[in-house]
Amino acid sequence: MRWWKAETMFNPNFNYTHKIVKNLVEIASAREAVLNSYLVPKWEISLRRDALIRAAHASTAIEGNPLTLEEVSQLAQGRKVTAARKAKQEVLNYLRVLENIEKYQEKGKITGKIILKLHKDVAKETLEAPEHEGRYRGLQVYVGNRITGEVIFMPPAPEEVPELMNEFTEWINSNESHNLDPVIVAGLSHYEFVRIHPFIDGNGRTARALATLILNLREFDIKKFFALDDYYDSDRTAYYNVLKSVDQKTLDLTQWLEYFTDGVLLSISKVKEKVLQLSLEKHKKSARGQVALTERQMKIIEILQKNGKITAGDAAKVFKITRQAALKELNKFVKLDVIKLEGKGRGANYVLT
Repeated sequence: MRWWKAETMFNPNFNYTHKIVKNLVEIASAREAVLNSYLVPKWEISLRRDALIRAAHASTAIEGNPLTLEEVSQLAQGRKVTAARKAKQEVLNYLRVLENIEKYQEKGKITGKIILKLHKDVAKETLEAPEHEGRYRGLQVYVGNRITGEVIFMPPAPEEVPELMNEFTEWINSNESHNLDPVIVAGLSHYEFVRIHPFIDGNGRTARALATLILNLREFDIKKFFALDDYYDSDRTAYYNVLKSVDQKTLDLTQWLEYFTDGVLLSISKVKEKVLQLSLEKHKKSARGQVALTERQMKIIEILQKNGKITAGDAAKVFKITRQAALKELNKFVKLDVIKLEGKGRGANYVLT
């Protein structure tokens, strides 16, 4: 089956091959397994944090950032790392963007203004010319393999960029786009963004952040366990080769989508495996359902993970509430059998069960 709608300005051209359909079915199955598992909240936070760090490391590494995964992890925890200012800034920018990815939208839509904001935040204080942050390019550039130096293709002329981006965002928000599987939309958007190459620098990171944003807005990556960037970085040559393989005359994206859906399936399958390993006994889920955490509750778990314990006084101080209100919040977790009380009186504290 070929998808090639002529009614929209941007006409994505691809075949639904057996491989793509098979990948989409398996992705949907893995996603359901993740969403319907019963996780201890501390593991949800751990998985989310791990995905964030791996995504930030991989997406910046693809473009030549020298920081290791461990160094990225240290930066994410607010620790000092000995590295060039630009390298650290690139990672910190990407971490902040992913942490707040759901904010990059206007009433559920991705507009040109939003994409400019996304790039500005991704590229903040990392470009040689700061005036290029969040602004479409006014120069001709080329897409190349940073490993080999090989030119993959020449993007459109700079004067074409604004109109191409208007057509692109119009398609993202169209009924045609919303009728497609979110994974397909993310894949098509990733390639088209890289093809247009709307900015002087930072296009790759912005394209990958945009794909993440689309999956988030289409309610695909609800729990934020997903880190597709890791897949690209694991074999950078394959990533560049499949980008290069697209015929610039027909822009048939079938092979690209096979590669893209392979990556989504691999990434979400890893999450599924980890989630199932860390899930509690099935009877607990059937008895209570999944634990849905508020922002305050997530913060409590984060403190417990970091310090091993928390007191009512600690919680009161962090949230600027009364000790009585803090005790009420902590007791909710005790009833869920997520934490337990140790000690008595002022010396009492709470630990994870």
